[in-house]
Amino acid sequence: MFKTIVWATDGSEDADRALPTALDLVREGGAKLLVVHVDVRLGGRSGGYPVLADEDELRRTIKSKVDELVEGGVDASLKIVRGHGDAADLIAGVATAAGADLIVVGTRGHGRVAGMLLGSVAQRLLHVAPCPVVAVPRSVREPATA
Repeated sequence: MFKTIVWATDGSEDADRALPTALDLVREGGAKLLVVHVDVRLGGRSGGYPVLADEDELRRTIKSKVDELVEGGVDASLKIVRGHGDAADLIAGVATAAGADLIVVGTRGHGRVAGMLLGSVAQRLLHVAPCPVVAVPRSVREPATA
């Protein structure tokens, strides 16, 4: 069904919760898993510095997780994208370039006001992604079972 599935992660617990769903879909159809992490950079005079202070640690953690997936037999690879734009737009660009069939992303569960103020990568992906998006809500605790 799917040939390439993108799992977008910022290294958070919310993103990690979406991984079992992505893996279920990968294993179901023998797809490749492309793990995408966006290293958003500050613009202006602060240009070039990551928005997240622990970016280097996040990258190591995510790379280690991808290595574990590969050791476990998953056809997985990691793509780290640096940019100044919106994370969702950068993820959509990677998905387009990879010819992805699906993007799996976790949600944080912000309310309406917080979502408007803080933004939502999952919500924006629904509008800019080149393929379907599976948004795994915070209420999902266990992987889906068939």
